[in-house]
Amino acid sequence: MSPPLSKRYQPMEAMPARDLPIGPEWQYEPKWDGFRCLAFRDHKRIDLMSKSGKPLTRYFPELVTALRALRAQQFVLDGEIVIALEGKLSFDSLLMRIHPATSRIQKLSQSTPCLYLVFDLLVDESGESLVKQPLERRRKQLETFVKKNRAGNRTIRLSPATNDLSAAQDWFSAGIGLDGVIAKRRDLPYESGERTGMQKIKAQRTADCVVGGFRYLEKEPLVGSLLLGLYDHDGKLDHVGFTSSIHASERPDLTRKLVQLIQPPGFTGRAPGGPSRWSTKRSTEWQPLKPKLVVEVQFDHFTGGRFRHGTKFLRWRPDKEPHDCTMKQVERENRAILSLLKV
Repeated sequence: MSPPLSKRYQPMEAMPARDLPIGPEWQYEPKWDGFRCLAFRDHKRIDLMSKSGKPLTRYFPELVTALRALRAQQFVLDGEIVIALEGKLSFDSLLMRIHPATSRIQKLSQSTPCLYLVFDLLVDESGESLVKQPLERRRKQLETFVKKNRAGNRTIRLSPATNDLSAAQDWFSAGIGLDGVIAKRRDLPYESGERTGMQKIKAQRTADCVVGGFRYLEKEPLVGSLLLGLYDHDGKLDHVGFTSSIHASERPDLTRKLVQLIQPPGFTGRAPGGPSRWSTKRSTEWQPLKPKLVVEVQFDHFTGGRFRHGTKFLRWRPDKEPHDCTMKQVERENRAILSLLKV
């Protein structure tokens, strides 16, 4: 007896790149800010699998229903699960789905339903594996599959793709809030777990932030990380994240400079170290500073009022007034993204 489809296929991955590759052999696609997901249907059985191989099926019941409504009885699709909330993509709404309570998941599936943006077809409706075929051919078969099977299904959408370099460059410069662009070799097969034929070029974003506090290193009386703040619409300084990419040789002088600026409260709005199930003793130990220093950082994502990951220190900004460091810098307009899907 052969293993289920979800055991036979793994997602193809992308190598990070600085610039868009150029040439007629490349296809460009939006890099969505969501959950990568392989969707498997084998007649009555439907499985959703994350990029890391973890099951997602129970967390997106509305997607299971939408996949079951397709005419095709067997297939494997590769795509991204996203949630559009008030016209914008919301990664926080996706995170809320990873919940132990089925009742909670069902409620969220109705109030904030997901979209599944498909960009590859690994097994067609006849059960034939397409992974050895080049992307150019798989893309045509995917477009035919979606057109034939979707039948008004608004949960499952075809993710845009273009061979036009200028169009892909426009996605970066148009200010539509894309997470980046994926470049794929049109002449290569689908190589599960490999990174040879796919590149990801992230949109590089920067922000000027007030240093509202700092934390010491674990075992030395030297600065370990700078706590970053942005002023909200009411003029209060909210803690939004940190940066720890400080060169070791700069830590002694910087520590002396910061110690001279220690003064409560540091943050006048949301402060670091608030109680949560992730808090540790160290996470509540920080030194508040006068809002005098401004630093420019590079970041990937800003959701839920915070930088989702740590940020990269770029430079000090003595020319920048602290009160000019507002939330407007990180507020993205995502409606134009959704227009690509005709949502």
